[in-house]
Amino acid sequence: MIKAGVTGALGKMGTEVIKTIINNNETKGELALVMAVDKFKTGENVYGDVIIESDLEKALEANKPDVVVDFTQPSVVFENAKKYLNAKVRPVIGTTGLTMAQIEELKELSKANNTGCFIAPNFTIGAVLMMMFSKMAAKYFDNAEIIEFHHNQKKDAPSGTAIKTAQMMAEANSDFTTGNCPETELIQGSRGGNFTENGKGNIHIHSVRMPGFMASQEVIFGSTGQTLKIRHDSTNRECYMSGVELAIKHVYNNNDFIYGLENIL
Repeated sequence: MIKAGVTGALGKMGTEVIKTIINNNETKGELALVMAVDKFKTGENVYGDVIIESDLEKALEANKPDVVVDFTQPSVVFENAKKYLNAKVRPVIGTTGLTMAQIEELKELSKANNTGCFIAPNFTIGAVLMMMFSKMAAKYFDNAEIIEFHHNQKKDAPSGTAIKTAQMMAEANSDFTTGNCPETELIQGSRGGNFTENGKGNIHIHSVRMPGFMASQEVIFGSTGQTLKIRHDSTNRECYMSGVELAIKHVYNNNDFIYGLENIL
């Protein structure tokens, strides 16, 4: 049985992860909740026998989880991740906002500690397929932009899913503004952020933050006389949980570093 912890245990995603772990324990007996960390309700028995703890390092030492799922905040996830790996606890990180430099540092730390690490901008199978399909389409279109929609409480922009999608598209095509005329923004930022990595990409990403959305993304490809739209919509948080379970099981059984759920599908 995999001993699992959750950091950000009282958040919307953390709550859903804990429900999934408890349900798995009751129906399959593969996972057991042994640790719940959050800055609120410290010491309370919110989830049966597992009390809420606020000190991550002490919680790791006391409970010795095999895997910790992190759905916290962009401002703390990097430091959290280093604590997991230095304690030789395998993290599954769903919190977005990590920079590529931070991801590379965690990759090196994972190798140094011989401890698996799983980072995924999105755990929804449909969203991962959207990214994979976009990479396929990128070979055939020289123009593309990304629009991502989230609720207005999301702190980072663009989303990790949009960044990962752009990275995958840039692997297949180096410039997605072929034939565009010179542009002048009359209002700064009206053309969105321009994703370029290692000189490749040039993909405009537009972030919408609005009540009523949960998480949606649309990738638009264009060429003379045609457009192709690839879109995914998440309407509840349950859709992430099958991917979270896959990640927990993979990182428990493997000491590799994974960035993106598509790598284990």
